[in-house]
Parts: sequence; structure tokens; C-alpha cells
Amino acid sequence: MVSIERRGDYGYDAPYALVAFAVVGALCLLGALASWILRPPAALPLALYGAFFAANATSFFYTTRSGKFLVWEDILNELRIRGDERVLDMGCGRGAVLVAVARRLKTGRIAGVDLWSSRDQSGNSRAVTQRNATLERVQDLVAITTGDMRALPFGDATFDIVVSSLAIHNIRSEADRRQAIAEAWRVLKPGGRLAIADIRATAMYARTLTELGAGRVTRRGLGWRFWYGNPMAGTSLVKAEKAPLQ
Repeated sequence: MVSIERRGDYGYDAPYALVAFAVVGALCLLGALASWILRPPAALPLALYGAFFAANATSFFYTTRSGKFLVWEDILNELRIRGDERVLDMGCGRGAVLVAVARRLKTGRIAGVDLWSSRDQSGNSRAVTQRNATLERVQDLVAITTGDMRALPFGDATFDIVVSSLAIHNIRSEADRRQAIAEAWRVLKPGGRLAIADIRATAMYARTLTELGAGRVTRRGLGWRFWYGNPMAGTSLVKAEKAPLQ
């Protein structure tokens, strides 16, 4: 795969978790070093814990700064974007997927919607996302809106493609997550396609889409490049299609 130069700054996903992994790993390794001198039997367990948390921090850092971008390029290749579609990015954050889609558009447009939580992504704000779109020279193809995924500010059957990356799981209740999936389905045009990457609840997303009448519903893991520390925090992809009008 050819590497794409990124001009924007897309921050860090769940920065508190990355910091926690790094700090715990460093403390355990320092404790192992001190134990080696003062109490050798405790050194090995501490070293193993330190190595575990350091590996988690390394994986997390790689995913949030590089791996997820590479995986999303593969996902967008699978979607076979022509360039004339109307696309929605639910929970667009600082615009990593938003910009990746916009680069593939010609006459089409992409809308991004978010509530701008900096807890879920560092420095998340509408202004930052707009600046990234400008830095990536796709600002004319992008419209950014403040809105709730559970009540999208768009009409029925508006978009040819709906995408979402690591956003819906941040909604706390399962009922509200189902509502967000239902909203994604509502705004999708007949014949449209949907792709959601997330670290939790993806089996429920797939079930909900099936219940809504989606076709070709699939769910699969996205591999080590999209791990947030370890396989237990690996990202899965749910894809579905809406039947065209007869």
C-alpha cells in the first residue's frame, strides 16, 4: 500500500487510556529495577507486568497514530467509492475518516457529525476538524455539523454511504446505541452501504441492522493494526447494505 501523507493532526483516541498504559508500564519496570537490587524475587513479576503494559502502550500508540489510517484505506477500497456519492461520517472526531473519504470524492460530498468530546479523542473540536480538512485541501468537499448520533440532523434516505469509526461505543446505554444504528439506517438511501468500525458492541450492531432489514450484514475483526493495546481491545468492522428500490 502506498503511504498517504497526512497534513492534519488527528490527535489520540482515548488519551487517558494511552497515558495509563504508559505510566503503569514505566512504574512496573522501575519497580523491577529497584527490586533487582533490594528484593530480587519480586523483580521478575514486576518486569513481566511492566513489559505487558509497555507493549499495550506501544500497540495503542501505533494504532491511534498510524494503524487505523492504514486499515481505513483498506475499508474504503472495499466500498469502491466512485466519487459522486453523498457520505456521512457519524462521530467524525478530528476527521481521520472524514478526510480519507473526501480524498476519494470528485462531485460528491461528505458530512461529519460529532458532539466533540475531548475525553474520547484529545483536542476534539469542530474548529480542529475544519482546520484539518483545510490542511488536507478537501474543505470544499466537507460539511461539519454538531449533532447527536441518536437524532441525526438529516432527512431520511440522504446518504449513499454511512461510515463510523470508534464512536458509537461511547454512547453509554445499549438502547441508545441501537438508536444510533437505527438513525444510520434511516438516513441511508436505498441501495446504500454502511461500514462501522468499533471496539465494543459490534455483534449488537450487526443484529440490529439485520432486524432493520439490512442485507449482506457481515462482521469481522480488523487485525493487529487496529488493536488498542491487545486483542481484547481489537476493532471489528460491521458492513451492511440497504436494498435498492424495486
